[in-house]
Amino acid sequence: MGELAGRVAIVTGSSDGIGLATARRLAELGAAVVINSRSQERADAVARSLCDDGLRASAVGADLGSQAGVERLIAGAIAAYGTVDVLVNNAGMPSVAPAEDLRVEDWRAVLDLNLTAPFLCAQAAGRIMLAKGKGVIVNVGSVFSRLGMRGRVAYSVSKHGLDGLTATLGVEWGPRGVRVVSVNAGYTATALVRNAMAIGSFGDDDIARRTPLGRLASPVEVANVIAFVVSDAASYVNATHIYVDGGWTGYGGW
Repeated sequence: MGELAGRVAIVTGSSDGIGLATARRLAELGAAVVINSRSQERADAVARSLCDDGLRASAVGADLGSQAGVERLIAGAIAAYGTVDVLVNNAGMPSVAPAEDLRVEDWRAVLDLNLTAPFLCAQAAGRIMLAKGKGVIVNVGSVFSRLGMRGRVAYSVSKHGLDGLTATLGVEWGPRGVRVVSVNAGYTATALVRNAMAIGSFGDDDIARRTPLGRLASPVEVANVIAFVVSDAASYVNATHIYVDGGWTGYGGW
């Protein structure tokens, strides 16, 4: 895997879970990372912990569900490091509700954060990358980028859309030096997934039975794939989708 020294990486939703693991992994490989959370306090705490370990990190608190939040994030990255080389669109939210009962405001909230925010972040960071003729954008998706499940209509639609965003931007921007790739995670041992499991009335035994590798992923396992994708070792990977799901989407049994 290529080193990332000299590169600046924004990781959205990086105060915990996959985002935190990704930010730490990219920093370990030499990147200066921008930590993002809705809470400036949480973002600051993560950035301090990375800096305490001898890594380069800054923090921008911004709610990416709004245009203003996206602008704040990009401006913060530029103020800290002067440029952007890597964007990891990781921030997102779950949604579990019967389709007939889903309120339109809840639908919009999921689409705003899970799909519109990645587009706006990619658009803003992409302008910087396109001007340089080099950059990488990773959209963190899900097994629901490809599949459907009862009660996940808003979430599944948002993740399907994220793969469409990836393919289109990769085709449009690839010739100009900017690669765009989806890394679609399976069920991963994060607080977000644990909460979704509790709401969805399924547990570890269900995951073990349904997943060919028999367990949840760890955030680091997903982060390692993201780190590969943004490195020069993946220089010919563009406009496509990589699943890190332990075989979930490949499994055709009961």
